[in-house]
Amino acid sequence: MLNYRHLYYFWMVAKEGGFARAADRLEMAVQTISAQVRDLEKSLGHQLLKPSGRGVALTEAGQAAYGRAEEIFQLGQCIVDEVREAASAQVARLSVGLSDGISKLAAHALLEPVLATPHLRLVCHEGEFDELLSELALHQLDVVLAGQAAPRNPNQRLSSERIARSALQWYGPASLVKKSVRDRFPQSLQDLPVLLPTAHSPLRSTLDTWFHDIGVRPRVVGEFEDSALLAVFSARGLGAFPVSQLGAQDVGLVRGLRLLGDCPDISEEVHAIWSRRGQHHPLVRQILAASHRADAV
Repeated sequence: MLNYRHLYYFWMVAKEGGFARAADRLEMAVQTISAQVRDLEKSLGHQLLKPSGRGVALTEAGQAAYGRAEEIFQLGQCIVDEVREAASAQVARLSVGLSDGISKLAAHALLEPVLATPHLRLVCHEGEFDELLSELALHQLDVVLAGQAAPRNPNQRLSSERIARSALQWYGPASLVKKSVRDRFPQSLQDLPVLLPTAHSPLRSTLDTWFHDIGVRPRVVGEFEDSALLAVFSARGLGAFPVSQLGAQDVGLVRGLRLLGDCPDISEEVHAIWSRRGQHHPLVRQILAASHRADAV
């Protein structure tokens, strides 16, 4: 077993650049720290520090050990902070997984019902669908927002519910969205540079089918996994892009975009997926309740 106290002393010596400065920082005897670091080097079988002027420098092995020690003790500080927060019972923590395929602008709108929660600590992870479901099953996430429902897998014991279905709209930079272009929408997409979601998004295959059905062959100049990036690059003049009406609520935050046209034949779905533990999380229940109220309107 690695002696983490010895590793901590080595880490402090490396950070301070010498045994004397580390001893002052730790309020310990130089001989004690030196002996602990030598014990660490013996246990690892490699020299970690070498003399350098009036201090010490890291060997190649020491650099490898220092990099990991930096990660370990930063995580240790996180544990201290999180335990303190949990003990205070003031922090309302919500860990959300955002699947690559969904509109991040729509995700913001769906999380809005909990954003005013006092002492909220919102942690958002973005990743591939299967990876996020694994983290959810291991209770590393409270809920996942994705463009598809949870697969039937009795080993994962996950539940899901569609919490939004929103028709698409097309936006573009003011330099491209003229009245004549709007009047000929959607056929005018044939003449415009177009930005699309990547193949990770369930929406992409639907859009490809729609283009085929209306006889439009778009000139695709960019593909993005993040809908917010679609909006930013569009506003800089790169091309027109689709976004759900739900996500379009935040498009106004990006200056220079104009509505090109509505696309009611296509809609984006967002599903909330949770584990058995997640179904009791008050903020997850609040998100689901808000979607029920929206459906009832």
